[in-house]
Amino acid sequence: MFPDKLKQGDEIRVISPAESLAIIAEDQRRLAIQRLEQLGVQVSYSTYAETRDDSALSQSIEKRVADLHEAFTDERVTMILTTIGGFDSNQLLRYIDYDLIRQNPKILCGFSDITVLSNAIYQKTGLVTYSGPHFSTFGMRKGIEYTWEHFRQVFTQTTPYFIEQADHWSDDRWFLDQENRHFYKNDGYVVINEGKAIGRTLGGNLCTLNLLQGTEFMPVLENTILFLEDDELTMPQTFDRDLQSLIHQPGFEKVKGLVIGRFQKESNVSLDHLHEIIKSKEELANIPVIAQASFGHTTPQFTFPIGGKAAIQAFGQEASIQMTEY
Repeated sequence: MFPDKLKQGDEIRVISPAESLAIIAEDQRRLAIQRLEQLGVQVSYSTYAETRDDSALSQSIEKRVADLHEAFTDERVTMILTTIGGFDSNQLLRYIDYDLIRQNPKILCGFSDITVLSNAIYQKTGLVTYSGPHFSTFGMRKGIEYTWEHFRQVFTQTTPYFIEQADHWSDDRWFLDQENRHFYKNDGYVVINEGKAIGRTLGGNLCTLNLLQGTEFMPVLENTILFLEDDELTMPQTFDRDLQSLIHQPGFEKVKGLVIGRFQKESNVSLDHLHEIIKSKEELANIPVIAQASFGHTTPQFTFPIGGKAAIQAFGQEASIQMTEY
């Protein structure tokens, strides 16, 4: 079940399922709203988007769930955009009314900690959700063009398209210093295993996705192409074991392919590490594996659907990713 695309006059509701809007600087909020309004839409904040309880990292479960439910039931709202990530979106899963969401399908977009929400909602309702930029992402002044173009493509168009690599990448704390940015040349996709595949798209932040293992909220892995990334808190050893844990899940033997997002510099996961990790797992030997894709915690990033469909090819040093249903 695909949600409606954005059109002129629609409303985007900003909610905070993890960290609060309170941590986002006012000038960055204004810039994000200005950018989103270029789509001809209105932007609103949920009732408790900016609330932050003194005794917790995030606001209460009740308030966060109430904002999620209100956004899905509000007839004016077409897209629900998360403020930012965090650590505790999985607290919400047993309190969400999935029938309500199924009856009011809308776009839900975010990444990082939001991975648990996007994948759980897809599993419980069949509604295609999206791994893509947060509201706060659009407060970035420089290096946002690639992110913006792919966001616009996914939410306003329907024709299949190839995800070309960004010509640069960055891993600086742009939200602390918008002017002194460091951009690096992007050399493109890296082929680790050759092959081609067509499948449903699932994934997001690996360590967050793995929080769903053994629960009713874990999506079915058969016939999927997994898009996986991790943040600065990982390292080669933890990425290895987190990937192995996912490989041990029922249905992984029917996964069709793997696309890995670019690692943050602080993770110290090099291409040599990644080659070694992938080649050490016989479960991956017969599926295409593409690395250094432009999504995840480095910038810029493309948006991809949780529950959509993609086709990938990887031969020699050439790779392609085509979104066919999104």
